[in-house]
Amino acid sequence: MRVILVDDQQLVRAGFRMVIDSQPDLTVVAEASDGADAVRVVTSTPADVVLMDVRMPGLDGIEATRQITRQLGQDGAGPRVVVLTTFDLDEYVVAAIGAGASGFLLKDAPPEELLAAVRTVFAGDAVIAASSTRRLLQHVGPLLRAGAAAPASAPQGLPKDLTPREMEVLECMAHGLTNSEIAARFVVSEATVKTHVGRVLAKTHSRDRVQAVVLAFSAGLVQPGEVLRDAR
Repeated sequence: MRVILVDDQQLVRAGFRMVIDSQPDLTVVAEASDGADAVRVVTSTPADVVLMDVRMPGLDGIEATRQITRQLGQDGAGPRVVVLTTFDLDEYVVAAIGAGASGFLLKDAPPEELLAAVRTVFAGDAVIAASSTRRLLQHVGPLLRAGAAAPASAPQGLPKDLTPREMEVLECMAHGLTNSEIAARFVVSEATVKTHVGRVLAKTHSRDRVQAVVLAFSAGLVQPGEVLRDAR
């Protein structure tokens, strides 16, 4: 799995590189120190995942993410972007998700979370299941409800053709449950859950789980701080 690191602090990039290159299935293929440099590097260097800082001089990580996903995401090709952030940058995180990021990761996350995030987005999923990200989703819920980051491709509100089970699965996704956790909750196979998730993404016109979760919050299916209801 080929990774590009984007951060204006060389020491931060060096730390991430050390963690990533220590894995037999991961390698850092390029680095960039600002958003403009990141866009140039991504267009010339084949990669699978971009770890993108938000606050950088010149072109910030949000606009860089937007340009990368716009240029390379038309046919589903190109790397997926994971935004690196802290709790005090909530509004930037929300904007970055709206710009096409496949997830977000706290900068102080432990190494195993960083590695899991890279592998998760490489597999075509989105980084929303980690405990820290669950807390962050709850924290930015009011901004999502205000429509600050509703994906441009998503319809207003929830599609009418979502089945009751698909609504339940979307609610579980919004609470950060993994496919295996959803399967255990409804006593079904993980393959069945994957089918439900796929249908949810298709019907909501969401590129991945992150966009579906943003839609769930903005449409009011899930409220900030709400506890997941018992399975029916």
